[in-house]
Amino acid sequence: MSASETTSGPSAYRDGVGMMLLNARDQAFVARRRDIPSEHWQMPQGGIDPGESPSEAALRELEEEVGTRHAHIVAESRDWFTYDLPADLVANLWGGRYRGQRQKWFVLRFTGRDSDINIETEHPEFIEWRWTAPRQLPELIVPFKRTLYARLLVEFEAVLAGANT
Repeated sequence: MSASETTSGPSAYRDGVGMMLLNARDQAFVARRRDIPSEHWQMPQGGIDPGESPSEAALRELEEEVGTRHAHIVAESRDWFTYDLPADLVANLWGGRYRGQRQKWFVLRFTGRDSDINIETEHPEFIEWRWTAPRQLPELIVPFKRTLYARLLVEFEAVLAGANT
């Protein structure tokens, strides 16, 4: 039994979405979080509101976190992906109710210009952003999400290998 499978503490996963936003050069958007002082980057992600579909949540979260609606969905993961938080983070996130997240992931094609991205949103989550090669994503992310990011590259392999969509 792993630490995340103990019989005490939170056992549920928070439902959420993740977005792999690709530019015209097939590079993925990544950003550094404001609340975690580290060199780790992540793709946008967030919770699903009551009554909201995962695709609606993805587009809403993209606007809330990245400050743009200049994108359209080109692919959706077949399954939900889960990750467990490290034990020291469980109590600090989401009121300690969840042990991690269960996410539906989307690939979106960015249709705007870099100047259309504004991470200084109403409730900013990021301090900086950049475009990166998708294959570099697992190296950039916090260690507890690396397996998930590697699985995303396999899930979306056909989309990432294809021509611009």
